[in-house]
Amino acid sequence: MALEGNMQELLLKHKIVAILRGVEESYADDTARALIEGGIRLMEITMNTEGATGMIERWRTIFGTKAAIGAGTVTDIRLAEQAVAAGAQFLISPNLDEEVIAYGKERGVAVWPGVMTPTEIVKAWKAGAEAVKLFPMGTLGVGYLKEIRAPLDHIPIMATGGVDLHNIRDYFQAGACAVGMGGKLVNLDWASAGEFHKIAERAKSFTDAIRDL
Repeated sequence: MALEGNMQELLLKHKIVAILRGVEESYADDTARALIEGGIRLMEITMNTEGATGMIERWRTIFGTKAAIGAGTVTDIRLAEQAVAAGAQFLISPNLDEEVIAYGKERGVAVWPGVMTPTEIVKAWKAGAEAVKLFPMGTLGVGYLKEIRAPLDHIPIMATGGVDLHNIRDYFQAGACAVGMGGKLVNLDWASAGEFHKIAERAKSFTDAIRDL
């Protein structure tokens, strides 16, 4: 079944963004395929991964009807240009760069910038971001998310960092609309060993955990 909706709708519906950082070309496609098999519908390739733009372009062709493909660690306009040229459908960063938000808006590409403080969240929203990435959540904790969510409940927040199978529901109960997940979801040791069934099983355990939210 083909994906339907814009990027914000897909983010709010599917709730998990898989972060692929340092994935090697030799097993990248099989890793993505396993994540999709497990129910993941948004995949972010970080721009500091070797061959990132090639993977984005290839995955748009291979997996375009099954998952949205975006770029992560888009810290400046130069990287944004490279990612969009490769076909990225969304851009995610660890930082707030209003120039990147403006660039994405001009081209119809969703930008979910990294923020930490209430001031940064509101600044990103006013600049045109439809959602923000609260980072680093592993350090900030769900209590922080819950506190800032109260006055900023109109802004969709994706929480990134510290999410695992035991606490993922806590993130949503604290007010996250989605979560970004790296190593706890995408085990590159399994990928390099060719154990893609384990990646698919882990992905399914996470998508099952949030199905009724």
